[in-house]
Amino acid sequence: MQTIDWIVLSLTLFTIVLYGTWQTRGSKNVEDYIKGGNTAHWWTIGLSVMATQASAITFLSTPGQAFNDGMGFVQFYFGLPIAMVIICMVFIPLYHRLKVYTAYEFLENRFDLKTRTLTAILFLIQRGLAAGITIFAPAIILSVVLGWNLLLLNIIIGVLVIIYTVTGGTKAVNVTQKHQMLVIFSGMIVAFILIINKLPEDITFSNAIEIAGASGKMDVLDFSFDLNNRYTFWSGIIGGTFLMLSYFGTDQSQVQRYLSGKSVKEMQLGLIFNGLLKVPMQFFILLVGVMVFVFYQFNEAPLNFNPLATETVLNSEYAEDYKQLQTQQQELFHVKKEAINSFNTTGKSISKSTIANFNTENDKLRAEARVLIDKAAEAKNLKIESNDKDYMFISFILKNLPRGLIGLLLAVILSAAMSSTSSELNALASTTTIDLYKRNVSEKSEAEMVKASKWFTLAWGLMAIGVACVANLAENLIQLVNIIGSIFYGNVLGIFLLAFFFKHVKGNAVFIAALLTQVIVIALFFLNHFSLINLPYLWLNFVGCLIVIVLALGIQLNQKTHVTTN
Repeated sequence: MQTIDWIVLSLTLFTIVLYGTWQTRGSKNVEDYIKGGNTAHWWTIGLSVMATQASAITFLSTPGQAFNDGMGFVQFYFGLPIAMVIICMVFIPLYHRLKVYTAYEFLENRFDLKTRTLTAILFLIQRGLAAGITIFAPAIILSVVLGWNLLLLNIIIGVLVIIYTVTGGTKAVNVTQKHQMLVIFSGMIVAFILIINKLPEDITFSNAIEIAGASGKMDVLDFSFDLNNRYTFWSGIIGGTFLMLSYFGTDQSQVQRYLSGKSVKEMQLGLIFNGLLKVPMQFFILLVGVMVFVFYQFNEAPLNFNPLATETVLNSEYAEDYKQLQTQQQELFHVKKEAINSFNTTGKSISKSTIANFNTENDKLRAEARVLIDKAAEAKNLKIESNDKDYMFISFILKNLPRGLIGLLLAVILSAAMSSTSSELNALASTTTIDLYKRNVSEKSEAEMVKASKWFTLAWGLMAIGVACVANLAENLIQLVNIIGSIFYGNVLGIFLLAFFFKHVKGNAVFIAALLTQVIVIALFFLNHFSLINLPYLWLNFVGCLIVIVLALGIQLNQKTHVTTN
């Protein structure tokens, strides 16, 4: 990184933090601090909702996901517009009518205190872990690629977020997220344009799409019911709808974003705005990854994008084997480039089978390289990530973008980390304050409640930093966050659906069913993890929701029958 990159990065981040702190200083009552004074317009709500979901993981992992597996991941979001409509029709009017601060307040009115408390605790566990990952994700990758200290990066990101989130609460989160989304959109659009411009002069955008399609990267829709395929149209529509319903309808980090709206109409318009824009945004981010893939059809790519992994294996007994793979990849690249150029110069359409065969061979070499990296790491008793999906995009940025724009793209990644983390800390503190602290202590004044919320924000911020400092990389960071959510979200959504649509079911039945369901879902996850069953994590949202509803109905019927018999 050059001096200009440091200046762009530092100015962008500190301007956002200082502006958010200054604009929202002096929140003295609970409504201002937790609900932002109910002053947010629909565009603020929409951008804030998007910024909460679009963490740094989105901009690090999603392009890498597309680079390796193509556009199919966009199917994961197909259920989102459906979920937005349902939430606008059912959840928002109810929350607004009850004037709740958190989604879980409603559950005490409908069921009882223990059900409200259990659901709030499930949220706190899930979102507390996720908050640590949203800090850890950019930190681990930037530390490896740039050589920055990982522990220091975790602390810097966490502290920057804590400063303005503690100071201004929900309003500070909303204010900063608008500017963070502006930085994010600008950076990704600039990156996309530069990638296209870096392709050979005779390669148009349509040629690039054709090359990507020849390698299967443009296969968006998969209508199969194959459970071995994680992302299909049906898993997106069914599992994705249930996941998005639970996330946007019951997760306080999202509920708090639209509860800050001026009116029901503003809240609904904000979510519809998110529903209309989110899928195209994810499609565009995936397309950026696909265009990077096309870029590397004409430019040599490293055998592995994780520089620490490469360094480890080259300093091991497997160095010669790894170098042989590098040589084979270089030879394959030159043959492939000549083949692509010959198609272009003769005006013939690109042979899909030819391009696919070249890339299949390259994938085999990369797979063999990962095996050597794992062996080298194991021999040295090191934890090295050989799966380089999350490193691809940042590696491309640092090696191929001009000075100044590298700083902007790093600001995009860190802004995304800050925006999602601030929402999570804000929601964690609000839930702890309203659902646990306020509900279980003697009456406190407005000033005392605001003070308690600030202390809880600080505490959760420190905990998130702690989780970030001990976290380990999963196969793909964006999948890790969604896996954690899927383990808890189905159960929580089922509780809310029971509250909305099954009026005869009482608190005891729901409480017992929720406890049993959480144990069952965790067991199903581990059974799938160890290949004892075949149930991709997206389906856990649907299965968990269904199980808690069926169990609650059964328990309630049994209790009713028992009472009648006696």
